[in-house]
Amino acid sequence: MITNFVFENLVKYITKNGTTESIKPVFKTDDFCLYQNDCLTVMAKFPDNYVDMIFADPPYNLSNGGVTCYAGKMVSVNKGKWDKSKGFEADLEFHEKWISECKRILKPEGTIWISGTQHSIYQCGFLLQKLNFHILNDIAWFKPNAAPNLACTTFAHSHETLLWARKDKKARNTFNYELMKNGTFSEDKIKVPDKQMRSVWSIPTPTQDEKEFGKHPTQKPLALLKRIVLASTKENDIVLDPFNGGGTTGIACKKIGHRKYIGIDISEEYISQTIKRYKKNNHQPALHF
Repeated sequence: MITNFVFENLVKYITKNGTTESIKPVFKTDDFCLYQNDCLTVMAKFPDNYVDMIFADPPYNLSNGGVTCYAGKMVSVNKGKWDKSKGFEADLEFHEKWISECKRILKPEGTIWISGTQHSIYQCGFLLQKLNFHILNDIAWFKPNAAPNLACTTFAHSHETLLWARKDKKARNTFNYELMKNGTFSEDKIKVPDKQMRSVWSIPTPTQDEKEFGKHPTQKPLALLKRIVLASTKENDIVLDPFNGGGTTGIACKKIGHRKYIGIDISEEYISQTIKRYKKNNHQPALHF
């Protein structure tokens, strides 16, 4: 195991156990690193007990030929080949592989957040328990401006579930309780000022400004990721997103400041989108809390 594996070395190349194989980032700074590759391939090169926090928004496997509503119009629910289910057992196997790698590279006190809908979140929750994570919370992210249900055969889908879990039950994870209690969260009409933050969060879907350089079909709002990063990391922590998408996790780290970010995605389009967002935000001062 590599014990002195620092971020500055990681952004140059990844190597493990003396092997000569390297996977170079497509973009790197002193605090922001992007890989265009399969997350399992990249994470396999990471040393044990290295990352402080992981946010994962894996494929929901809901691209089944149905329809949904976007901007008042009926559109296909299909998001891409990457989001098509390969069947229950194959989907479960995929989730177990990436969650297992996340556990290996997390520090004992490190935590993981997993976002999903009913199509995927129960498999992920089962696997967190199977792999002996300690589940801390399940958060209901309520979307007050969610799209209507055009079929009118079920309740309108207006929330996603976020699972928050610690690698080692006996370790003490980071939770910035006072900041969550007393911080300003103007976008959330449920949060009562100066009262404990509850496990239901009301946060609108991404604004048009957040889609300036294009949109990812499962893009998360910046307000959501800022809250997650603020709640569960401290200065100089390393944050990983194995399904980088449009890079919102990284932009949240950049806006908050003093965090190091690693993003992985197989799509050249979304990596490019992330780089554009980073460059825009790199000229803006970090937030102060």
